[in-house]
Amino acid sequence: MAKRGGEVELYSNLINRAIENIQLKIVGKRKELELILATLFAEGHVVLEGFPGVAKTLIAKCVAATLGLEFKRIQATPDMLPSDMIGVQIFDPKEIKFVFKRGPVFTNILLLDEINRAPPKTQSALLEAMQERQVTVEGTTYRLPQPFLVMATMNPIEIEGTFPLSEAQVDRFLSKIIIGYPSIEETAEMLGRLYTITNLDDLKPVLDRNTVVKLIEITRQVYVDENIRKYIAAIVDATRSHPMVRLGASPRGAIALYTLSKSIALMSGRDYVTPDDVKYVSHAALSHRIILKSEARISRVHPQNVVDDILEKVDVP
Repeated sequence: MAKRGGEVELYSNLINRAIENIQLKIVGKRKELELILATLFAEGHVVLEGFPGVAKTLIAKCVAATLGLEFKRIQATPDMLPSDMIGVQIFDPKEIKFVFKRGPVFTNILLLDEINRAPPKTQSALLEAMQERQVTVEGTTYRLPQPFLVMATMNPIEIEGTFPLSEAQVDRFLSKIIIGYPSIEETAEMLGRLYTITNLDDLKPVLDRNTVVKLIEITRQVYVDENIRKYIAAIVDATRSHPMVRLGASPRGAIALYTLSKSIALMSGRDYVTPDDVKYVSHAALSHRIILKSEARISRVHPQNVVDDILEKVDVP
């Protein structure tokens, strides 16, 4: 047990070093960075929602550089085709046959900027990649590199030229993280470090691909007591019966709570999950899976308010 505890502490320290390295370029945002890494170690995908200019793209670049992973970026546009992401069959005159030219989805971290600007057909092309970590072209299946993380960004205020994500697409994202405005102090610090922050050439990797894969394996082994599992189930069930909710979280929401809690426990240096871990990730795991009734929107009730209400009412084990 001592050996196991020492291993967990070692990996917890590595994760914290990675977060500190990212914060050489990103001012503040500690919890947001923890949740992004937790999503990766839980083998999920993440939506970053925030107003323009809050460093969503910079965060994605810094995460990839710090973890030593391959990174590719796609800027979504209304005329974007599925083949622009996945790849296309092209004729090779030397081989006298069609060969598959791989698209940017074949990477470790894929940043899909402004995902809601891509048309529904292109958004749907991501479903197989996100869920099954493979793509199928002309009947041939191609496995994606491991690890594989989709980081999609969204601007909450833009309407023109956008295509709302379907419920099925939204549910594929393990977490949704709100990137808010910095505080006055953080803004002042950012201005003082401006030219250092914008230059990523000196941002060295802290981890590598093999270590990230190992962290994913260790996260799977984090222990979750039966009472904690029942607590997670009760929270998810409460989203379905809340008076302000038209459609609550699916079983995939319970899986998100479960796996994100394990990641956060590992970051905290523990090989077991506590109720506080579950609470810590609840907004990221559930808020985008809750569809409110019309009267809730009129009353300016948000999914985050519903999650807060549920956490107050569900008995803690």
